Amino acid sequence: MQNTLTGKVALVAGATRGAGRGIAVELGAAGATVYVTGRSTKDRRSEYNLPETIEETAGLVTEAGGKGIAVPTDHLVPGQVQALVARIEKESGRLDVLVNDIWGGEFLVEWHKPVWEHSLENGLRLLRLAVDTHLVTSHFALPLLIRNRGGLLVEMTDGTAAYNAAHYRLSAYYDLAKTSVIRLAWAQARELEPYGCTALALTPGWLRSEIMLTHFGVGEANWRDALEKEPHFVISETPRYVGRAVAALAADPAVARYNGLSLSSGELAGVYGFTDLDGSRPDAWRYVVEVQDAGKPADATGYR
Repeated sequence: MQNTLTGKVALVAGATRGAGRGIAVELGAAGATVYVTGRSTKDRRSEYNLPETIEETAGLVTEAGGKGIAVPTDHLVPGQVQALVARIEKESGRLDVLVNDIWGGEFLVEWHKPVWEHSLENGLRLLRLAVDTHLVTSHFALPLLIRNRGGLLVEMTDGTAAYNAAHYRLSAYYDLAKTSVIRLAWAQARELEPYGCTALALTPGWLRSEIMLTHFGVGEANWRDALEKEPHFVISETPRYVGRAVAALAADPAVARYNGLSLSSGELAGVYGFTDLDGSRPDAWRYVVEVQDAGKPADATGYR
């Protein structure tokens, strides 16, 4: 996919780490100019208090072959998002790809607690970070996106529409956040279609994000050591895998066929032929249904 996006301009909202960083880097590897946003910078950390910064992400985009531009932005502050889009318009004159990847709820969700026991403050904050931020960003960015036909909006979530419709995601707040974004993609698809643009929802599989690796006490180089604690982690994938999915979608002249749909990295790997960094093609959501949820022993044979 090298140079397939040369001349294209992307905004990855929420690109400090995880899927957002992987997506930004792969868009850069395809030749795009990529604006990356987040609240963790070299001068100030968000409440996550983690070391990754948007400046680092921008540097990785440039190293990959694109042009990375870091813009510190709190996507709950309309004025900051409006200024961000104004800057993109002034500097680049267009926006071809918008990735709404803002999340920020890992340390707010209280797993396995019913809604009456879960912290109300944390739950409502989670929803604001996971849903309101996407609406604020779309409000200001989509008028620039629709100026040119072929624009793409990717709403990042966790779980496919089919999986989430049939499975409780272990917290009412988390469940609502992730299903809401899928419906948001569907609704925006209806609004973008007259302008020749596409909106869709996309989920990675079991992501080997920085936070997940830290949780298991491993790094990317020795991630398989985590299988002693969680054998089903064998189906996990790097953030670059879903990044390659977004790059493939952005370069596809027929991407409108996915308008309003819910997609996964593993599904799209089968369509476009890309692989994860190790050359494999994890199909996590099929694995989760057929192996993990079915109570079978962990075995990724035939699933990656």
